[in-house]
Amino acid sequence: MLNALVNKPNHVVERQKLVQSQHIPIYYRLPRSKIYVRAYYAIFTVGMLSSAYGAFELIRGKPASE
Repeated sequence: MLNALVNKPNHVVERQKLVQSQHIPIYYRLPRSKIYVRAYYAIFTVGMLSSAYGAFELIRGKPASE
């Protein structure tokens, strides 16, 4: 029953060769890493823009008519 979880092949050497043979930045070397980096950049951009908008609204203050 646990044989599929216990007896798994060791792919460390294959992954090490994959990572060390490429000359691109380390955060782009593994599979699907571009997806993770781009998702991080997108979330970071949304967070920074919303923080800047909130700071701008605080600086601008309430309208005089209220």
